[in-house]
Amino acid sequence: MAETMAETIADFLVNLFKDKIPEELIIFVISMLPVVELRGGMIAAKLLDVELFRAFVICYFGNILPIPFILLFIRRIFEFLKKFKTIAKLVKKLESSSMRKSEKIQKGSKWALLTFVAVPLPGTGGWTGSLIAALLDMRIKISFPIIALGVLIANLIMSVFSYGLLGALGL
Repeated sequence: MAETMAETIADFLVNLFKDKIPEELIIFVISMLPVVELRGGMIAAKLLDVELFRAFVICYFGNILPIPFILLFIRRIFEFLKKFKTIAKLVKKLESSSMRKSEKIQKGSKWALLTFVAVPLPGTGGWTGSLIAALLDMRIKISFPIIALGVLIANLIMSVFSYGLLGALGL
């Protein structure tokens, strides 16, 4: 089976840092990164043999930490970055990609955002969900709890797959 991008990045970062910084910090930082988020954090935790509950908590908080900042500041950051020709094209591409994904979320709003964040697939997760919520002008007191719950569900799903709980349950 081909490795996913999250697996590849997690494996690379684990091998790069495993003897240099504490395992908990490795999985926390990986869980904070866009694209890999807690998918990569849970994979890294398993590679480092971090106990499941400990990994679950660390990855959850690592993934949640950037969310309020994205919700509050991403639009201002994007406007600032658009002033630089070299970065403006990338920012516009991120915005248009997020807005294409947001069409699905606009229809079902809260439930769609929850599902989008909760399903741990490439291109979904807390970062993209937060970006979409910010671009749709969703209020933070509504969007943050939905995203936090979505990240929790994604973490449960990744725990099952990363730690082989399906096999342990005989499924």
